[in-house]
Amino acid sequence: MKAGIHPDYREVVFHDVTSDFKFLTRSTMAGGSKETVKWEDGNEYPLVKIEISSASHPFYTGKHKVMDTSGRIDKFQRRYAR
Repeated sequence: MKAGIHPDYREVVFHDVTSDFKFLTRSTMAGGSKETVKWEDGNEYPLVKIEISSASHPFYTGKHKVMDTSGRIDKFQRRYAR
């Protein structure tokens, strides 16, 4: 590999905010913000917050779950209610 052109590859904690599920993996993401979290091994890692992971996605859970964060479904139903 050519030196100096690849992003830094490090351990990062991803946090699914809808199901409060966290997992540690390696990624090139440094985190959406400067937040860090102390993991089970006692080390601190950058934290990346996500809305959907395998713990909350309907395909993996087998449950249909509608996520409406801005009220778009209610607005649609009010507009086209008969």
